[in-house]
Amino acid sequence: MLDPQISEWIGQILRWTHVVTAIAWIGSSFYFIHLDLSLRRREGLPEGVGGEAWQVHGGGFYNMRKYLIAPPELPRELTWFKWESYSTWLTGFFLLVWVYYLQAELYSIDHETMDLLPWQVAAIGISGLTGAWLIYEGLCRSPLGNRDATLSGAVFILILAAAWGFMQVLSPRAAFLHTGAMIATWMSASVFVVIIPNQRKVVADLIAGRQPDPKLGKEAKQRSTHNNYLTLPVVFLMLSNHYPLAWSSRYSVAIVGLIVVAGAVIRHFFNSRHAHKGSPWWTWAVAAACIVAAIYLSIIGRPTVALASNTAPVPAAMLPTEEALLAVQSRCSMCHAAEPVWPGIATAPKGVRLDTSEEIARRAESIRIQSVLTHAMPPGNLTGMTLEERRAVADWLAARDRIRHTF
Repeated sequence: MLDPQISEWIGQILRWTHVVTAIAWIGSSFYFIHLDLSLRRREGLPEGVGGEAWQVHGGGFYNMRKYLIAPPELPRELTWFKWESYSTWLTGFFLLVWVYYLQAELYSIDHETMDLLPWQVAAIGISGLTGAWLIYEGLCRSPLGNRDATLSGAVFILILAAAWGFMQVLSPRAAFLHTGAMIATWMSASVFVVIIPNQRKVVADLIAGRQPDPKLGKEAKQRSTHNNYLTLPVVFLMLSNHYPLAWSSRYSVAIVGLIVVAGAVIRHFFNSRHAHKGSPWWTWAVAAACIVAAIYLSIIGRPTVALASNTAPVPAAMLPTEEALLAVQSRCSMCHAAEPVWPGIATAPKGVRLDTSEEIARRAESIRIQSVLTHAMPPGNLTGMTLEERRAVADWLAARDRIRHTF
């Protein structure tokens, strides 16, 4: 067992590194999609050049040209954009292992869904990521790969099916995270298996004096386009582990679908704008409708707790009732305390302490979201918080609301 403080620092550094590398990958991906779409043909371009773009940044001017297949001669120095992708996936996988597999009891196991052991969580997660990648790869290499719209529909269905499958075995939080990790695996594997190898084949053909196969560039472009449209949904799914209203809903699979559509149409807006094909403002209406629908489904699909009736006694102060205080302290304060006693936790998560009446009162709205409107806390109901205890907390919050409205 590592010292809890060292363990927490390892998690923090892994998350920091993952975010930094993801920024680099997303930034370069968005830039090259923008560059590709903004290229324009003009008189006098060299043979084989499909277009050029002039750009200004940091006080300098840049003239960018794209060869449809490859230049007649390779330059002495050639920059390959691949390590941004690889390092993002590797750091993400290590973070997944560190948080969701090595701390599976806290984050990945929901005993109300399925009783699992930590090693079983890891086996399910890794096999799920691998199996989904093989299916995605098979779809892209099948005859569907020649019909972009049909292929996109099949990939969308695959995402929903995988999200549903993860929901059947993992905690909702872990299921959402694994759905995002699955899509991210497709994206990075496409770079590793298709995009970079195809580029290497083109380089090898040029060195050998052969004409490169245009199909290689077409395949790489298709995968790059998929990555472009899937980036925003992946970012949302990765961030959602901090916001339980989305993944705790019984309509969470539908919410995943709505977020995928919203992210894709937003990217379509910018892609169309960069290509000078106009600004399809309707995409924002579609994205907004999807987000509103997702919010609505998260509200009507949240776990229910019977709230206090209007005849419930109103406490004389804003502090929690004895029942609510006992429920929170007995189920939450082993982690949310000045000195947590849960193994592997050195400080109260997010600095939230729930070991005194005063601290509980200060965190009333967070408690409402985490333990009443959703059952996100305790994670996977690890400490066995009962519905009666949640109801006691709900009764206190309702009485607290009535006192606030009185003043």
